Amino acid sequence: MARMVHCRKYQKEMEGLESPPFPGPRGLDIFDNVSKQAWQEWLAHQTMLVNEKRLNMMEPSTRVYLTEQMGKFLNGEEYDAADGYVPPSEGDK
Repeated sequence: MARMVHCRKYQKEMEGLESPPFPGPRGLDIFDNVSKQAWQEWLAHQTMLVNEKRLNMMEPSTRVYLTEQMGKFLNGEEYDAADGYVPPSEGDK
């Protein structure tokens, strides 16, 4: 049976991650409060931000920026989109 969590992003009970995404308190917080779906969506969005904004992962400022964006994304707050990105409408899916 799948592990269920109350997802912070979607504010409902959803399937949780199988293990913390990284070590430490932040990883445990995500494990306990973020759904598998929300985490997968964040990973896709993070990849899009890195690619479209041509972020250098070797720069500490990039890692700080992505950590801030991850918090906003997973908390259901307003977060940055890739420049020029327009999400698909329901009819396009």
